[in-house]
Amino acid sequence: MPKKLPQFVHRERNRHGKLVIYFRKGKGPRTRLPDLNDPGFEQEYLNLLAGQASKTKKAVGTGTLEWLIARYRETTTYRALSPATRRQRDNIFKGIVTKSGAAAYKNVTRKTIVDGRERRASTPAQSRNFLDAMRGLFRWALDVELVAIDPTSGVSNPRRQNGPGFEAWTDSDIAAYEKRWPSGTKERVWLHVLLYTGLRRGDAVVLGKQHVKDGIATMKTEKTGTEVNIPILPDLAATLKAGPTGDLAFIVGDQGRPLTKETFGNMFRAACGKAGVNKSAHGVRKIGATRAAEAGASVAELEALFGWHGGAMASHYTKTADRKRLALQASEKVRDAIEKTKEHQRGKSVKKSRT
Repeated sequence: MPKKLPQFVHRERNRHGKLVIYFRKGKGPRTRLPDLNDPGFEQEYLNLLAGQASKTKKAVGTGTLEWLIARYRETTTYRALSPATRRQRDNIFKGIVTKSGAAAYKNVTRKTIVDGRERRASTPAQSRNFLDAMRGLFRWALDVELVAIDPTSGVSNPRRQNGPGFEAWTDSDIAAYEKRWPSGTKERVWLHVLLYTGLRRGDAVVLGKQHVKDGIATMKTEKTGTEVNIPILPDLAATLKAGPTGDLAFIVGDQGRPLTKETFGNMFRAACGKAGVNKSAHGVRKIGATRAAEAGASVAELEALFGWHGGAMASHYTKTADRKRLALQASEKVRDAIEKTKEHQRGKSVKKSRT
């Protein structure tokens, strides 16, 4: 049964057959309101009830891109995104509001979106993140009938750059880092948490003793919300025991305080540079996945350990490991065949010399 409407609020069915609500006091202007369940409904209704519509419009720029973004960020749709995704999109929206916040959101066209993508084309990741943020915004706006057309519809993602991406660490890199940062240093803790858990930076900086029970670390990943269960291997346990670690996070900074993933990324890269290893934290995750795959871990096991979905990423590592094993087996067969040929030739030479 529909909710009882507040005073001066009227429900109508629009041309699409959907029920929408308006505010109209007496014979005054009719103003469209958000849905009753929208977090922004109450404040807008109170403003209109108090006769502050024009003042509010001037203050918050109703109908502007800034206003639309603010309303979107109040919705359950936006709050359902992971914390990492919200932070990423908030940074994108902040830049958009600074540059174009006063523009009317209904004037945003497909060309506007394409131009925004192209301005970020030199950094494909930023370009994709921009598109994802704008798609989320305008798909919601279309759903609640704030726009009639989604300007992001049909806009393609930028092409991914060719190449392997972040360069994976090697055993030599690990040896060089460990030589520079011995047991008992926070830098050694940093590496071993990344290496022996396979966690991304955002999860690695959160991991602490509260997540560990019976030698298993259990937590939900920041990016996907997937629960991972990671054994604390002996080498990692020894490093954590030597410390230094914090009360709620194993990874800490100079004063024993937890770090954000951004600060940790910068500090870790600096520590790598001092060890002569010019690679990133993500590259450590890659060698961890490679080691697991080469040890025979299946796709399902890799997904459980690294929090992946869909099989594509895990299959990449298992296929690479399989190719390496097959190549080694093939090279052994070739070597054996060459040795047999040489032995046969030596045998013929001996037999010929005897005759």
